[in-house]
Amino acid sequence: MRLSPIVAFGLFSAAMPLYAAESPDWTFETIDGEQITLSETVAEQPTILLFWATWCPYCKALMPHLQSIELEYGDDVRILAIHFRDDNDPAAFIAESGYDFTLLPSGEEIASLYGVWGTPGVLIVDGDMKVRFDLRELPAQNLPDDVESAGHGRRSAHRAPWWAARIRESLDEVVGESR
Repeated sequence: MRLSPIVAFGLFSAAMPLYAAESPDWTFETIDGEQITLSETVAEQPTILLFWATWCPYCKALMPHLQSIELEYGDDVRILAIHFRDDNDPAAFIAESGYDFTLLPSGEEIASLYGVWGTPGVLIVDGDMKVRFDLRELPAQNLPDDVESAGHGRRSAHRAPWWAARIRESLDEVVGESR
């Protein structure tokens, strides 16, 4: 078991809405062997938790937008790419795609702390360990009928930019407060 819960104390429940809920603290090892403790990371900058898999078309559509967010915000944000529910090589995928995210492989235990069972999952945690954004909390996006009835690839191409805009809106608020 590589996950080391530090603080839970019943402050987090998968049944409660996550917006502004207390995030559990945890320590996990990156693909490079670095120990990441969430509370230490968010103390330096707001952090995006991306729960993803290499097979997920929605993840593949969203990740370029997250890379542009990371480039745009620079040191004001960090992205932890928590790979789970996938047997493929996440390090190869990240390297081939040119992403700068911090990769946490085999993140099923972290996902379960947040009640994340599907991909993509996106949370923003602020310096006070509050979950300030949860992709699952967004209202359904209305898509044109021809897109709604299309396959996942086409739907993900429409949803990813919309999701990225909502992530940016939340980050603008969180980063503005942390300055």
